[in-house]
Amino acid sequence: MSHSRPSPLAALLLGTCLSLAQTAAAQSVPLAIPAQPLPQALAALSARSGVQVFYTGEAAYRLRSNAVNGSYSVDQALAHMLAGTGVTARRVGQNGVTLSAAGDAAPGNAVTLDTITVTGNPNSTMGLPGEYAGGQVATGGQLGMLGNRDVMDTPFSQTNFTNGTIRNQQAQTLQDVLANDPSVVTSTRSGGSFYEQTTIRGFVESADESSGSLNGLMGMSPSRSAEMDYIERVEVMRGPNALLNGMSANANGGVGGSVALVTKQAGDEPLTQLTTRFNSRAQLGAHLDMGRRFGEGNRFGIRFNGAFRKGDGALRDSSTEVGSAALNLDYRGERFRFSADVTHQSEESSPANMQYLLITDFIPRAPKGDVSFLPPWSEHRVESTTVMARGEYDIAENVTAYAAIGRQKADFDFLSPILTSLLDRDGTYGAPAVYNWDSATEVVSMQAGLRGTIATGSVDHALSFNAARSKTEASRGAGLAWYTHTTNIYDPVFDPRPDVPAVPTEGRNEYRVSSYALADTLSMQDGRIQFTAGLRYQEVKSGVILADGTRQSGGYDSSAWTPSYALVIKPGQNVALYASYIENLRAGAVVPGSFANAGDILPPYVSKQYEIGAKVDWGMVTTTLAAFQITKPNRIIVADPDGGLPRLTPNGEQRNRGIELNAYGAPVSGVRMMGGITLLDATLTGTEHGLYDGNRAAGAPRFRAVIGGEWDTPFVDGLTLTGRVTYSGNQVVSNTDAALKIPSYTTVDLGARYTFAQDWAKNPVTVRLNVDNVFDRNYWATGENDRLQLGSSRTVRLSATVNF
Repeated sequence: MSHSRPSPLAALLLGTCLSLAQTAAAQSVPLAIPAQPLPQALAALSARSGVQVFYTGEAAYRLRSNAVNGSYSVDQALAHMLAGTGVTARRVGQNGVTLSAAGDAAPGNAVTLDTITVTGNPNSTMGLPGEYAGGQVATGGQLGMLGNRDVMDTPFSQTNFTNGTIRNQQAQTLQDVLANDPSVVTSTRSGGSFYEQTTIRGFVESADESSGSLNGLMGMSPSRSAEMDYIERVEVMRGPNALLNGMSANANGGVGGSVALVTKQAGDEPLTQLTTRFNSRAQLGAHLDMGRRFGEGNRFGIRFNGAFRKGDGALRDSSTEVGSAALNLDYRGERFRFSADVTHQSEESSPANMQYLLITDFIPRAPKGDVSFLPPWSEHRVESTTVMARGEYDIAENVTAYAAIGRQKADFDFLSPILTSLLDRDGTYGAPAVYNWDSATEVVSMQAGLRGTIATGSVDHALSFNAARSKTEASRGAGLAWYTHTTNIYDPVFDPRPDVPAVPTEGRNEYRVSSYALADTLSMQDGRIQFTAGLRYQEVKSGVILADGTRQSGGYDSSAWTPSYALVIKPGQNVALYASYIENLRAGAVVPGSFANAGDILPPYVSKQYEIGAKVDWGMVTTTLAAFQITKPNRIIVADPDGGLPRLTPNGEQRNRGIELNAYGAPVSGVRMMGGITLLDATLTGTEHGLYDGNRAAGAPRFRAVIGGEWDTPFVDGLTLTGRVTYSGNQVVSNTDAALKIPSYTTVDLGARYTFAQDWAKNPVTVRLNVDNVFDRNYWATGENDRLQLGSSRTVRLSATVNF
């Protein structure tokens, strides 16, 4: 990488010092350090090799290092990081090296390291991209079959939240992290719900669908409420992504984007960390995080995370018990790398935490966010266990083979009134029946592939081949009892629980998906021009197996070719312009129980996205401007003229056009920021007889902004103040009635953390305080399919973390 703007040493790396022991410099160490700002790369090299790195001056962030993947000595790794940057290394005595800008070192003192031919493999994806300035967001993330990519080489809009963001915001569930993204509308916060609905770029992913991945394997991300205590990264990929990830047999969402989760692995430093917690309404908890590496070169690692919280829930007069445990084992060899995970999480809550109401032709003002729409005798239980393994082997210096397999089993029990519906503008609502619902889902997912690099003349090629298969079996059963009861959303009072029959077994739905993909990224002029072309062939099959074991007629057996094309042009070192086209294949949804055609499986569909954008790395801040159009087949609710349950059917197309501006980084010393704005035009087209053409799509605000920041105060050492403001414009609730809207809302979140030393602790103690919805705003968070989701009330979280 060349440094196009001349700058004196004082503006580049004055004071940067690397203390290297000769023995450490000569020893080969397995490395996976992506291209990133130079200080982060040096810190990653230090952490991996055991040497100590010191650097000063913000100007260092304006240089980006080259990627280093493979087994190198420290000298070799350093030389490759600096290649083309205009910076040389000068030895100081026998144990030190200083870095100098070319032409600025004193004559006779600057010694450029010998030219080294890099023989490591660039195709490894087991390592994590480094953190960007400020540490809240990473410099890159997973791009499915294409492997890890620096954000400046990614022809899509992507934000990769680090564990620092998770930890400092005390994020408990995935929705707490996604609340930082202006392209995402979340339905719940502060402790979560078993019905967590997420909207990305105006397309809804419902709670019982998982279009995300865990450690690169589709379908292994928890489908309802992923706990964050064992998660290292949350990587949000906006837009369809069939070529990159394929589809999971349990994924019906993912049109507007997908979320990739990465579990924690052991670092090179031993870790024993305990966090104690208090949530408002007297909920107590603790989290233990332990990691160790051992063996020659710290090749073997083990990381355990266990967490538990119990007490009053986010809703009034509620109780909640949540637990999670995760174990990661990994091996980092010179040619072979392996990682295995076992995760388990469970949640029990009474009353059941499901804050939505069905509507007809009116929307009342929102009640307080801590009011439960369900009676105190209602309850829900969610439990999931995942076992997965992933490995990769360097067949040659430029070819890596990889494979992964995982199995997830999830159980969901739910006893509650159903079809809770608003009856008048004064807030009266009722439910006709009580469900005793049990379901069990088992997902098996696997993939394998090859990544390789070759050169043909002046063009470099990064080739990828991927094959993936997954199978989902979802069994269900429900006992039903009538429950003709009405009350009011502002002060609900409930009748006693009726007798509900035992749950019969109704059979199970089965989905099978297989796909094969090939892609090539052509790189020219030292990576300044990159063109990616790829194609994935996917087959999806569905069916219903009845309780007696017979297979019900119907279902579907479909296939599709989903291509993708992308271009990245870098007119300058820190500027990337991109354009891309990508398609998505998704399995058809199972119609839920609130419709007359419940249990029907809707046909699969293909969605398409066009996107153009510009990314600029300003040195301490990175900005992304993206414009996109996504289309997908639409579903509408058709009322029954005889007064019965409505039907959910395909009709027309939803077309979302939008502009996004995202930014993150550390604009000045001691200040960190991230956030952005999204402008969205979500419209229905091609509906039957043009009846709903031009209607706004439900659940898609036209304007949304999220601005968050942190400030290290100069007047109190160790004190950091945090804040975030979220604005969401009004939203249409029904695709068929444009007049039904929920109003816009603004919420404010504030926080602080303080780090201080204690004699009894190995490291300082950090106390964190976060308050969501400080002004306790009452609001409807989102609406879709004639259904309202209530926003969360004010919530306080307090914790203390210490390393032993």
